Amino acid sequence: MKTKSTIIVLVLIAFTLNAFAQKDVSGKSAEAISEFKKTNDKINKYFSSAYGYAVFPSIGKGGLGVGGATGNGTVYRGGSIVGDCKMSQLTIGLQAGGQSYSEIIFFQHKSAFDRFTGNKFEFSAQATAVAITEGASFDVDYSDGILVFTHAKGGLMYEASIGGQKFKSEMR
Repeated sequence: MKTKSTIIVLVLIAFTLNAFAQKDVSGKSAEAISEFKKTNDKINKYFSSAYGYAVFPSIGKGGLGVGGATGNGTVYRGGSIVGDCKMSQLTIGLQAGGQSYSEIIFFQHKSAFDRFTGNKFEFSAQATAVAITEGASFDVDYSDGILVFTHAKGGLMYEASIGGQKFKSEMR
């Protein structure tokens, strides 16, 4: 019980520290885009055809029974930066460990983009993301105007939990 309480406190501290973290991560977002493209160049078609996209260069995730994740990102439309965003997640279930990953959310059309930038957007427990790996062939399509790719950066986490990601955007 003591270990579980310690993990919960650490997750809450991480969320608190993130509130004071740098909002403008556009330089790191540009690096993340390059890393996604370098890992698998097949993702280029989504960058060129999407109405817009949100890039989270580093999302930290951890938990033991109760978990959480958080990260700041950059919103793009037409290849240009138009805003900043933040992701937070709370999960409950069988989980242990910590990890760091990057995430890109592509918006197929204006209405999906507007839902995200209007702060009316969150992923449910059923949402899925495509893990991008080197040289892998993927033929994926949008679901409700949204397509998500993730790229593992480090850590190890075992997880069988439920929860959802919540997003907040601030346009420039």
